[in-house]
Amino acid sequence: MAIKDSEMGFKPIKTLSLTDLVELKLRDYLQEKKLVVGDGLPSEMEIAEALGVSRNILREALSRLRMLGIITTKKKIGMVLAHPDVLGSLEKVLQPQLVDASTLQDIFELRLVLELGMADLLFMRINDNHLQELEKIVKNDDRTLTTFRIKNEIAFHGKLYEITGNETLKRFQSMLMPLFDYVLKIEKRVVTPKVSHADLVELIKKGDKDAFKKGMEEHLRPHLDALANLKNTHS
Repeated sequence: MAIKDSEMGFKPIKTLSLTDLVELKLRDYLQEKKLVVGDGLPSEMEIAEALGVSRNILREALSRLRMLGIITTKKKIGMVLAHPDVLGSLEKVLQPQLVDASTLQDIFELRLVLELGMADLLFMRINDNHLQELEKIVKNDDRTLTTFRIKNEIAFHGKLYEITGNETLKRFQSMLMPLFDYVLKIEKRVVTPKVSHADLVELIKKGDKDAFKKGMEEHLRPHLDALANLKNTHS
């Protein structure tokens, strides 16, 4: 009986281009030298000679690192280690027409996980002005048209992200805007949750963080149920 590769402990050989290998070498170099933001790198000529590759191959590998924001070039200094924009690349491609349904679902599930876990930061940083802004938003929640419901959903949850004070969370929420069409697609219809935005605001006012966590879970329940139904449909 033939022995499977996985049972032998072998892994498939990955075919890498010369540019791929140079990129890996550059990444290894940054780690080994323990460079920090602002530290300079050798010149293109020095790196190309050290690696034994053409400058065209090197430039292609360097361009990948520039696209990720890992390195940049400064006048009179040359290449330096940059402060990477961790969401920049994702921001450029996070459009429903550019990613498949499976990826959209993964990202939507990530949004739910973030909102289920934001209570600690929210209660740490919320103030009276924030509460007034949330109350202003929930006044429009009685509008029944889908367009108004979506608008208020975005406004309310966007405000929660903003209140956390976490810039990465805030940017991520803004990137999720195009996904609301996907939400409507998988849920077929707008379902009113048992715990409304107004209920969540009241829980915040009471200062009961644990009750808010449970309330947020119930508020998101229609989304969670829709995902569960979607899984059952595909299984």
